[in-house]
Amino acid sequence: MRRWLMTAGAATFAAAAAAQDYQPPAHTLGPPAIVARADPQEVQAMADGGAQYEHDRPARWSLAEHRRLAAALGPVQPGRRGVVDAYVVSVALDSDPVFGREAREAGRVLARRYDAAGRTVVLAGSDGAGESTLPRGSPDNVHAALARVAEAMDVGEDVLILYATSHGAPLGVVYNDGDHGYGAVSPYRLWQTLGELGIVNRMIVVSACYSGVFVPLLASDTSVIVTAAASDRSSFGCVSDNDWTYFGDALVNQALRKPQPLAAAVAEATKLIAGWEGAGQLTPSNPQVSIGAGSARWLAALEGRMPRAATPPVGRPATGTMARTAAHR
Repeated sequence: MRRWLMTAGAATFAAAAAAQDYQPPAHTLGPPAIVARADPQEVQAMADGGAQYEHDRPARWSLAEHRRLAAALGPVQPGRRGVVDAYVVSVALDSDPVFGREAREAGRVLARRYDAAGRTVVLAGSDGAGESTLPRGSPDNVHAALARVAEAMDVGEDVLILYATSHGAPLGVVYNDGDHGYGAVSPYRLWQTLGELGIVNRMIVVSACYSGVFVPLLASDTSVIVTAAASDRSSFGCVSDNDWTYFGDALVNQALRKPQPLAAAVAEATKLIAGWEGAGQLTPSNPQVSIGAGSARWLAALEGRMPRAATPPVGRPATGTMARTAAHR
C-alpha cells in the first residue's frame, strides 16, 4: 500500500508534466452580475447562505457530474467500533491545475498518515493532464461530501480531516470552475454545516489567501485548524503550472510525510514558508494554527497508528517559480 501511494503520487505529477495538448479551463469571465453588482455585505450573505452559480452547463455534463459524485461518495466505509477513524475530504475549489494536483496528493498523504483508506474523498478539477474524472470541488459537492462522511462515521468517536485549497478572499475560500462555476465556502457556512451534522472532532486545513478568517468561528476544544495565511494576508505559490502552493508544499509535501506530531509538522512548515517568503522578499503570510485541548485525545489515537517511515516529496518545489509568485492568491 505504501509503495502504491508513493507511485500514484509521482505518477500524478508526471502525467501532468507530460500533457501537451490538453488546456485546462481558463478564467476569462468575471463573476456573475448578481455578485459583481452586489455590495460586500450582500456578497458575504450569499456565501454564508451557500450560494452557488453554474453557467452554461450541458445536460450531459450535469448527469456525468452526478455520477462522479455518487461514485466518490458511495464507497465510503463506516467507522470501526472502538477505533478512532479518520475521514479525509480533500477539495480543490478552483479549476487552476495547481489546486487539482495539490488536492489529489493531499488526499493521498493524509489518507496514509491517518489510516483513512476507504474513508477518503477527493473533489477536484483537472490536474493539468486532461479532463478530471473526479467530482468538482464545488460548495454543493463539499456539502454533500460532509453529509456522507457524517452518515458513515461515529461522530462521537471519529474525526473529519478537511483539506481545502483554492484562491481566497476575506469572505472565505472561492469556488471558480473556469467560466462555468462560481461561489464560495465561508467560515459561517462551514461552521453551520459541521454543527448541523454533529461533526465535533475535526481537523480543518485551508490553503488560501486570507484563510485565517476560518479560525475564530471554527476553533473549539475538539478542533484543529491550520491555515495558510492570517485573515489579512495573502499566501503564495498558486501559479497554474506549479505542482504546489507554498503552504501545500511545506505542510503536506514535506512535514506531514514524516512520522512527527502535528504540532511539530506545523512548526516545520511555518519555518519553511517563512524562509521561502523571506528569500522572495514577500510579505509574510503568517500561517495560523489553533489546536484545542480536547483534540489531544483523538490526535493521540490517530498519530499512534502513523506509518513509521517517511515518504519522499513529489512534484516540483513550490519555490521553483518564485519569480512569478508575486501574482499571488
